[in-house]
Amino acid sequence: MANKFPDWFQPNKATSYLDFRKYFNVDELWRKVAKVAKAAGLKAIYAVLLLYYVSVDPGTPWKAKMIIYGALGYFILPVDFIPDTIPLVGFTDDMAALTAALKAVWEYITPNIHDRAFQRLRTWFPDANHDEVRNIF
Repeated sequence: MANKFPDWFQPNKATSYLDFRKYFNVDELWRKVAKVAKAAGLKAIYAVLLLYYVSVDPGTPWKAKMIIYGALGYFILPVDFIPDTIPLVGFTDDMAALTAALKAVWEYITPNIHDRAFQRLRTWFPDANHDEVRNIF
């Protein structure tokens, strides 16, 4: 498998994805999603859910999990490059991080992960259409 990290970032072989996981907190993720779901929009929340379910899949390599934890950690952060409170553009930077992470780990997103993400998405978007959502990315 090709290295998905930029040339300047080469993790030490002793580094574990668990070292990076300490910057990501599942409880904070769900709090943030519940708080901003409508403002962030269906696409952003679906991206978050896809990444989350890939991160908990045992078949996902630790390098992919590090990328995911970085993107989800940025989503959770209360201070962003573009504050989330700015209407229309507040989640632009978050969406860029989420999209980049999705692109990097796309090969690990299975139909089961799509289904799990969609089911959880309906918590905040009960009228979401399964076929329409699967074609977002």
